[in-house]
Amino acid sequence: MVSVSAALAWGLFCGCALGIGLWSIVSTIPRLSRPRLVQRLAPYILDVSAEARTVVGRRPVDPIPVIGILIAPAFGALKRVIGAMLGGSDGIERRLRQSGGDRSVDRFRSEQVVWALLAFGLGAALVVALPAFRSVPMAVSVALPVLAGLCGTLARDWALTRAAKARLARMQSELPTILEFLTLSLSAGEGILDSLGRVSRTSTGELSREFAGVVADVRVGVPLHSALQALSVRLHLPAVTRLVDQIAGALDRGTPLAEVLRAQAQDSRDAAKRELLEVAGKKEVAMLVPLVFLILPLTILFAVFPGLFILQSGF
Repeated sequence: MVSVSAALAWGLFCGCALGIGLWSIVSTIPRLSRPRLVQRLAPYILDVSAEARTVVGRRPVDPIPVIGILIAPAFGALKRVIGAMLGGSDGIERRLRQSGGDRSVDRFRSEQVVWALLAFGLGAALVVALPAFRSVPMAVSVALPVLAGLCGTLARDWALTRAAKARLARMQSELPTILEFLTLSLSAGEGILDSLGRVSRTSTGELSREFAGVVADVRVGVPLHSALQALSVRLHLPAVTRLVDQIAGALDRGTPLAEVLRAQAQDSRDAAKRELLEVAGKKEVAMLVPLVFLILPLTILFAVFPGLFILQSGF
């Protein structure tokens, strides 16, 4: 067996990375050859030929087409393994909708596999390159890259959860202003659909973009109640769900909607104040840490050090 030094290991790693990168770049260069006859005719016979649909539907796997096609079976197996281990496809789909992305669950699983492979490669490179890992048992050297890959998978899930929570928090902060804008529009005599359209056109933010989608759905034939219910299910935000229920109730009963929205806007601001007070109460103990461990010791040190210095000087 040939002993692998750190320099040789890094050389192998950099050479493989360079080769894959050059191969990927070459694979993306447009071909100068003329398309075949089957490729030219396939788009015109999609309705009558399954083979034509197969030819047209062929797409290289993003981001490295050639390598992606070669590792597609193993890539799919890894996605199925991660899906079986972690599960929660419904929760992932809900968080994807809440984060505002247009990715599917399958695309998210692919991103998890990519993160896991990158973390696994980084862990393996550290085990091979660092001399400290040469004296550890083989089981530890094998388990470290596997653990790094698992951490990469969980890190992608954590990033999605954080993005979804951040977007929902922005919507929660935008809701009182949006409600007051809707109230002004309704008080001026506009209908609920025109008010939603005005809000989506003149304001910026996550919630206004969601309302723009609702207006677009209504204008292509979807009932307003159904579009609002779809928005409520997609966001799964209690404040938005309460808003949709109040709008639906007002439309069914014919009650004035402006006063209802004004009251909900005030309730949303009160809820934001209460949440701020709760966060401040939770952070109270954390705020004592710098006071107790930094400011108070320095104060005592400044008060006691001159006396100690004078005593040591012999006065």
